[in-house]
Amino acid sequence: MRTTIKELLGDYKKLLHHDITIQGWVRAFRSNRFIALNDGSTINNLQVVVDFEKFDENILKNISNSASLKIVGEVVESQGAGQSIEIIAKKIIILGDNFTEERDKTILQPKKHSLEVLREQAHLRFRTNLFSAVFRVRSSVSFAIHQFFNQNQFFYMNTPIITGADAEGAGEMFSVTNFDLNDIPRNEEGKIDFEKDFFGKKTNLTVSGQLSVETAMMGLGRVYTFGPTFRAENSNTTRHLAEFWMVEPEVAFNNLEDNIDLAEDFLKYVINYVLENCKDDLEFLDKRFAEEQKQKPEKDRASEGLIEKLQNVIQKRFKRVSYTEAIDILKNSKENKKGKFQFPIEEWGADLQSEHERFLVEKHFECPVVLFDYPKEIKAFYMKLNEDGKTVAAMDVLFPGIGEIIGGSQREDKFEVLGTKMKDMNVDEEELWWYLDTRKFGSVPHAGFGLGLERLVLFVTGMTNIRDVIPFPRTPHNAEF
Repeated sequence: MRTTIKELLGDYKKLLHHDITIQGWVRAFRSNRFIALNDGSTINNLQVVVDFEKFDENILKNISNSASLKIVGEVVESQGAGQSIEIIAKKIIILGDNFTEERDKTILQPKKHSLEVLREQAHLRFRTNLFSAVFRVRSSVSFAIHQFFNQNQFFYMNTPIITGADAEGAGEMFSVTNFDLNDIPRNEEGKIDFEKDFFGKKTNLTVSGQLSVETAMMGLGRVYTFGPTFRAENSNTTRHLAEFWMVEPEVAFNNLEDNIDLAEDFLKYVINYVLENCKDDLEFLDKRFAEEQKQKPEKDRASEGLIEKLQNVIQKRFKRVSYTEAIDILKNSKENKKGKFQFPIEEWGADLQSEHERFLVEKHFECPVVLFDYPKEIKAFYMKLNEDGKTVAAMDVLFPGIGEIIGGSQREDKFEVLGTKMKDMNVDEEELWWYLDTRKFGSVPHAGFGLGLERLVLFVTGMTNIRDVIPFPRTPHNAEF
C-alpha cells in the first residue's frame, strides 16, 4: 500500500523503522546518492538515500529530474539538516523515464523560466513548486466554499451553462450553435433563422447562474450555484478570462444588510480555512510574495506580507460605506485633486474603477470595504430600487490588491417595479418571462451575490495575473490544452 509524502511527514513517528512504499517524481538526484522525491500531496520533498553499491548501474543512470519512481524503503530519522526523516531505499522501480535530450535542463526548472513560458506548458507547470502550491490552495478554497454553504443549510444547484438569457445585459456572450457555419440558414428577411438551430432559438454560454438560481431559491430558501461562466470580452489584461468560475448564493427573506453579513462571514470562513489547512503552501507563497515586493519601487510595495494580509482580513470587521460617502472621499482626495486618477471623479453617479476601489481599501480605510446603495443607472435591472428612487440596494466587497471581489444586491421583489425596470433598461421581457413570473407567486424579499473564484485565489496566493490561478486559461486567441 502506498503512503503519500504528506501522510508520512505528518505522522512519521509511528512509521519509524518500518518499511513503506512511496511513489513520486524526482526533483533532484545528488551525488548518485540522494533523491528528492515529490508526489504532489505537499510542497515538501522527501529525501531518499540510495546506497549506489547495492543498485544496478542502469537504474541509477535513469534516475533523472522529473522521472517517476516507486521506492520501497525504511523510514529513519534524518542525519542531515532540513528534514526530520528520510527513507533508506531497498527497492527502486522506474515507472517513467525523462525522455528529453538534456534531462537536467527541462522546462520543469521554474527558476529558469518565466510564468508566461510555463503558461504555454500547462501540462507540465503543475510539477513546479509555485503552481503545485497555487492549485492545492485553489482546491482548498473550493472545498471550503462548499463546506461553508453546507454548514449553513444551503442547497447546491447546477444552473444551465447553455442559456437564452443575458443576465448582465452586456451582450459579450459566446454563441452556441450546431449550424454548419459554411451554410447558415436564413429567413425571408435575410437574418439567421435560429428556429432551425438545435434549440430552436439563439443560445449562448452563460455569464451568470444568478437568474436561474433565483427560481430555485423561491422554493428551497437558501441555494447557491458554483460553476463555469463565460464572457467574450476581447481583453488581454491580467484581470480577465474568457472562462472563469463563479459562486452565487441566493437567500430568501434576506435584505441588503443580511447579504453584506453573509458575504463577510463567507470570505472570512474560506480564508481562515486556507490559513489552517494550507500552511506549508502559504509559507512558500509568502516568501515568494516578499521577494516580489523587493523588486518593486518602495512606494508600490505592499505594507504587509501575504499571510499577515490574510490574517488581518479575518480579524478586522469590514468597513461599510455608502456609495455617496465614497464619492465624497474620492472627489476630495489629494489623488483626485492632483489628477493622479486615470479616471477623475467629478460628480455623483460616476462608475467606480479599480483604481478608486483600491484607493478606498489600501489608502483611505486600510481594511476591506463594503460599498452599498449605488446609483440605479450604473447597476443591473434586477437590483431593488431604494425609497429615494435614485439608488438601488447594491453592494460590492473591495479587497486590497484586488478591488471588487464580490458584487451583489437585494433583488427587486415587486412584480410591477421589476417589470418597469426591465422596460426602462431594454431587457427582453418575453425572453425572461419566467424570471418576471417568480414575482407573481408569493414573492419575498431576497438577496444574493457573485464571487469570482479566480479573484479570491489571486488574493489568497498573492499571484498577480489571473491566468496563473486557473489550470487552463482561456483568453483571446488562446484555447490550448
